[in-house]
Amino acid sequence: MAGTLVADVLQDGAGNSTAMDNAIYGSAKAWVNFNGNSGSVAIRTSYNVSSVTRTSAGIYGISFTNALTDANYVALAMNNNQQAYCNISSSTPQTSSVLTLTMYYTSSPSDASVVTVACFR
Repeated sequence: MAGTLVADVLQDGAGNSTAMDNAIYGSAKAWVNFNGNSGSVAIRTSYNVSSVTRTSAGIYGISFTNALTDANYVALAMNNNQQAYCNISSSTPQTSSVLTLTMYYTSSPSDASVVTVACFR
């Protein structure tokens, strides 16, 4: 059964409330926690992420299950090597995927056993 719910405010059982815009625009549109080690790249848990592909040491392509509305999103990344970057390619950010780079205290990309990425729009 499909339908539409229209509301201005969301409220939980304890009486805490927020504007509907906060739920729509303040929620991550995609996120993932994955193992980025060569030979064992695997998604641990995710939302709206269909796959993670290691293209070379420390560089991962993350594909969305459902494309984002546009490419004007914010992508944040963290890893256990202390440094992570998103959208490092020279091309325009894509609505269907994001590129992530991880490094270990050097100027060279390196794999990380724990990588987390979240995209907000």
